[in-house]
Amino acid sequence: MSWSAKQYVAFEDERTRPARDLLAAIPTALAQSVVDIGCGPGNSTELLVEAFPQARVQGLDSSPDMIDAARKRLPQLQFDVADIDAWSDEGPFDVIFANAVLQWVPEHETLLPALAGKLASGGSLAIQMPDNLNEPSHRLMREIAANGPWAGKLAGAAGQRTEMTDASGYFSMLRPHCSRVDVWRTTYHHQLSGGAAGVVEWFKGSGLIPFLSPLTEAEREDYLKQYLAAVARAYPALPDGSVLLPFPRLFIVATR
Repeated sequence: MSWSAKQYVAFEDERTRPARDLLAAIPTALAQSVVDIGCGPGNSTELLVEAFPQARVQGLDSSPDMIDAARKRLPQLQFDVADIDAWSDEGPFDVIFANAVLQWVPEHETLLPALAGKLASGGSLAIQMPDNLNEPSHRLMREIAANGPWAGKLAGAAGQRTEMTDASGYFSMLRPHCSRVDVWRTTYHHQLSGGAAGVVEWFKGSGLIPFLSPLTEAEREDYLKQYLAAVARAYPALPDGSVLLPFPRLFIVATR
């Protein structure tokens, strides 16, 4: 398995809402150069085009499938397959937008100041990252990975997500490079149809990928069966059969 645009956009409204909230907090009113790093299928890039109609907007993502979807969605824009930690464009950019991507990129203590260094004067680096590694959804991924016949295969799966620091840590990383740094944390509560199966489908498009990719098809089915049963216990269904998924996210807007 790998990143799938189709799986990701199955919950597009829910996944796009944090991007809207992040965009609304950017103080940079006028922008000529905007880049969406980790643009996915282009849902967040579309918001940037609407917010900055006079700007040159571009996107990049490490997944060819995501970039293909973004190009189909917004054929007038430039989208490139690229790794963020190897991205060499020096800018300057008026807005660098990173929605739900930097949790997959290591060494934030050097990465974030480097991204801030690509900003024009008055430009903003806007970041949103899921802050859910300690939620039952992710704890159960790790427990099932460690206690099944696939333990050897999945020994490094959890390490693909970067361990995040706290709000003050990110503030301290960026404040020496920016005139203003805003950091906040929001927990969304997504109502998902299908009960526990809805939760599993959600994470098949994101957090489960490192755990499922190394497995054979049969192993994958067994892992998901165990995960579904554990999720059903952790997230009880509501009377209408849906489930409420708490999803904490960390937001940062740093303006140079």
